[in-house]
Amino acid sequence: MKGKATVLAVLLFALWDTSLAQQGAATGEPLTIPATSLPKAILRQPYRFQLQAQGGISPLQWEVTGGSLPRGIGLGTDGILSGISSERGEFRFVVTVSDSGKPARQRNQELVLRVVAPLLVEWSRYPRVAGQRVECAVKVFNQTEQDFDLTVIVLAVNEIGRATAVGYQHFTLNQNTADLELPFGENLPPGMYEVHVDVVGEVAATNTIYRARLVTGEKLQVQQGP
Repeated sequence: MKGKATVLAVLLFALWDTSLAQQGAATGEPLTIPATSLPKAILRQPYRFQLQAQGGISPLQWEVTGGSLPRGIGLGTDGILSGISSERGEFRFVVTVSDSGKPARQRNQELVLRVVAPLLVEWSRYPRVAGQRVECAVKVFNQTEQDFDLTVIVLAVNEIGRATAVGYQHFTLNQNTADLELPFGENLPPGMYEVHVDVVGEVAATNTIYRARLVTGEKLQVQQGP
């Protein structure tokens, strides 16, 4: 009788050990999301980034559970962020990854995706009239990973549509350049003028052209000199 009890105890222990092993296999290693810094996206350019998680039971499922992505960018259940953004800005959102364990485990992570314009121009000194001279300055930004062959043309356009050159520059704008200031100025005949700034950045290797433009919101008056 004692021998039968011993055998029964051994069998019960084996079943209990097998149950623990199966439970461990069903839960796997702890599910974690490593700290992630998303690469910036370029406005109207294809974007793709694979999110990563560690541990858990495959397959993993991803979804956005808070905040919002830019229009044109989506998150697949496989954790791939992809698409072409149609809006610029900084977008905060929360992703949740779930594993296939029983019960399933989940982890959340807040992420920030920054969408930038490849070529940007801003006024650093708004156009003004000094005597018979119109003066201004702009800042140009190259927010890509490529150098631009850059052309900047500044024109003063009078009330009858006649354009007079206020400035011109042509040079290489290096990748990831911000706040590069370019001053312009020219003496003009009397009249009412709008100032137009046209900027063109070309990447010959990819046959890509980017454009940016500024126009004054009101007309500037240059008066007859003494």
